Amino acid sequence: MSFIRKTSDFVTGTARMAFLGGNKVYYAWLGLLLLCIVQAGFAFANQFQHGLISTNMRDSVSWGFYIGNFTFLVGVAAAAVLLVIPAYIYDWKPIKEVVLFGELLAVAAIVMCLLFVLVDMGRPDRFWHLIPGIGHMNLPSAIMAWDSIVLNLYLVINLTVASYLVYCAYHGIHYDKRIVVPLVILSIPMAVSIHTVTAFLYNGMASRPYWNSAILAPRFIASAFCSGPALLLILFQILRKVSAFEIKDEAIHKVAELMSYAMGFNLFLFGAELFKEYYSNTHHLVHYEYLFAGLHGKASPIAPYAWASLIFAIVSFFLFLIPKTRRNVVTMNIGCVMIYLSVYIEKGIALIIPGFTPDQLGQVYEYVPSLNELRVAAGVFGVGFLLFTLMVKVSVSILFDRPQAAAHG
Repeated sequence: MSFIRKTSDFVTGTARMAFLGGNKVYYAWLGLLLLCIVQAGFAFANQFQHGLISTNMRDSVSWGFYIGNFTFLVGVAAAAVLLVIPAYIYDWKPIKEVVLFGELLAVAAIVMCLLFVLVDMGRPDRFWHLIPGIGHMNLPSAIMAWDSIVLNLYLVINLTVASYLVYCAYHGIHYDKRIVVPLVILSIPMAVSIHTVTAFLYNGMASRPYWNSAILAPRFIASAFCSGPALLLILFQILRKVSAFEIKDEAIHKVAELMSYAMGFNLFLFGAELFKEYYSNTHHLVHYEYLFAGLHGKASPIAPYAWASLIFAIVSFFLFLIPKTRRNVVTMNIGCVMIYLSVYIEKGIALIIPGFTPDQLGQVYEYVPSLNELRVAAGVFGVGFLLFTLMVKVSVSILFDRPQAAAHG
């Protein structure tokens, strides 16, 4: 069979696997995601017609819910490296079996990242400027251009590896390690670079002292190694119940253990930053005061979220650090949910809003996402989760339904 015929058969066969053979829960989930996407289309059309005034972002707070989600999802994408390192650097086979799902999550997360950048632009028709090799990216001075390059390269690497592995499994042939291993190894520094360059977008702004910290990049990376794996651990448990997918408990427990180290390092860096700000007690402390308490005798609307994020981080750290609770299904899943919520709040609320509040003129504009922003964001997550769901469905069908895959080959 020629390569063209094999590829055509692969595309049509995987399309059938993605949309056929699911149960009622599966189709209800797809329907919910499609509903989120459709309603977001109307919300984005309204934003496109009236401009960013339909959001609650203003001159004082020019980054909001969209960029907060973008930053969080960059971390989710980078988290695939937490599976790659023990699997391919230390050749630990129990995790090597599930690296593919980390790569699929990275693909979906990067797609959502790019969509959040698109919807945050006042002129989305100029999005093409961020496409490497096509747009006018103003290299090397523009950090956003570098961020676009590393994000797209990371997307291409993970999409190539995942597609090649599934393609080989579909046709019942062995993959070539000379192709896969170098790309997987390359994905490790690329995963670090995407969150590092994203951090540079923030701490390169000298006029924003809240972000102007050298440890922002390692904080980003540490928190990233918690949020993505938290999603994967829950996914692995779901797949074990609804499919022939198998993963050893020791692999799940090892990922949870690595997450505890990452969260511990994240808390240490955060504590170091808090000490520096509160002990020095300069006028820059105003941003942390707004985050945890409020200003001018008025409570901050984001303070409850900030405290919840910190509490969730501490509790989940100990849940994963203690072997007994790490290996208990209930406490482990509670820890996964807490870690996910903690990092999401940290990136989506506690990072963005205090950096702009108060602004350079001392004005306090209390930003809260508008309904239009929430609707558009729901649609972006709908696209990402729909893509991830379909990719996982195809991968599980091929990798754990050998007779069917062989028949297609």
